[in-house]
Amino acid sequence: MDETKRPRDECGLFGIYGHPEAAKLTYFGLYSLQHRGQESAGIAVAQNKDIELRKSMGLVSDVFNMDMMEKLKGKSAIGHVRYSTTGSSNVSNAQPFVVRHNKKAYGVAHNGNMVNAHELKNELEESGSIFQTTMDSEIFLHLFVKNIKNGFEKALINTISKVKGAFSIVLLTGKGEIIGLKDPNGFRPLCLGRLNTGNYVLASESCALDLVEAEYIRELDPGEIVIINEKGIRSIKHKVQVNPSFCVFELIYFARPDSTIFGQNIYQIRKAHGKRLAMESPVEADLVMPFPDSGTYAALGYSEASGIPFEMAIIRNHYVGRTFIQPTQNMRDFGARVKLNPVKNLLKGKDIIIIEDSIIRGTTVKTRVKSLRELGVKRIHMRVSAPAHRFPCHYGIDFSTKGELIAAKKSIEELRKFLDLDSLHYLSIEGLMEATDIKEPEKNLCKACFDGCYPVGFDKGLSKNCLELE
Repeated sequence: MDETKRPRDECGLFGIYGHPEAAKLTYFGLYSLQHRGQESAGIAVAQNKDIELRKSMGLVSDVFNMDMMEKLKGKSAIGHVRYSTTGSSNVSNAQPFVVRHNKKAYGVAHNGNMVNAHELKNELEESGSIFQTTMDSEIFLHLFVKNIKNGFEKALINTISKVKGAFSIVLLTGKGEIIGLKDPNGFRPLCLGRLNTGNYVLASESCALDLVEAEYIRELDPGEIVIINEKGIRSIKHKVQVNPSFCVFELIYFARPDSTIFGQNIYQIRKAHGKRLAMESPVEADLVMPFPDSGTYAALGYSEASGIPFEMAIIRNHYVGRTFIQPTQNMRDFGARVKLNPVKNLLKGKDIIIIEDSIIRGTTVKTRVKSLRELGVKRIHMRVSAPAHRFPCHYGIDFSTKGELIAAKKSIEELRKFLDLDSLHYLSIEGLMEATDIKEPEKNLCKACFDGCYPVGFDKGLSKNCLELE
């Protein structure tokens, strides 16, 4: 039941312009986005044409305290929570990343994965650039400052025209300007909001806007650049337009259920996936249940459509910290049991349907099913509210090699036996598309992890065996 074996996204972004409590609001915004990255956190604030930065490894609550926040004075700030998919796990790779060039300061926070990072870095190093980190985010700033001689806006446009892959970015200048950028495919979410004071906010998810009491305005369009400064807000559309490739895994797994992503409410979408799953794979059982907290909302939909009662038959301890005193060797599963505990009277002797949102590596599910068998559960049926993950993601999710994906190595029947299930069914790709309320989902969603159809190709250094669209 190791939570580290669940899929992880690269990070969450937050930015605010022109507010006297910019750093504190950014702190709260990052709290709402903590689910997007638990490895490191950072806040950068514009101060007197420079940028003051605080970042460290750990959760938002570990990194910042009141004394530190008092020193982050300024009216514009950006923040970042990170899980590394590109770059090593150390504090030098924590974001935001700040540089100073020609007496001007710039800070950047990035969500996604630039798939031509290797090629760009080689070109930049050959032309004299020196890198401080192994992050692809630093590549963006190197490209930007090399183009700044052509003007600020042209530098932004020229930079994103060279970068390929998934990137949602918030940029802070020493003058206090906030810039939001999305790649032409729009893989990763980035939304715009406004406080009642008139201050604009950028965030990876709308749940961060809710916490700081900002009104949700809209999602940034694919390829859009939004510049926020003393003149107000200005939008620039990148000329190279392609079909959107919104990450379907944001809808299935990553985003918080109270968020609006790509114009869709996540709670309702996940319920719809569960209802469709009940239509595709009915089975008789005494109850429907999730493993907290994955699959909960799809399980509600499955229960509603099937008429089988929904039960929270496993209870999660929400007060478990990141570390605790390790037990003796003969209690190796203590770390699992301290987090999740079954309601024995609900489960013993019952036929149950477990709803999951994904099975990536299979080890966590296998352990949980084994525990339920030992408890005396009669039959265990598993239904997954997404298609099988058979292909790696190169756009910012941490299953980046095919070898990590158990469904790429085993048939459904082999996987059922491996997990010791009485039955196993995944939601079909067709069912997923029909249950996802996005215009032309077959064209506008990236589902490469399911079908191997990658919207953007890769450089030679990233993958030797990647499938590309013709």
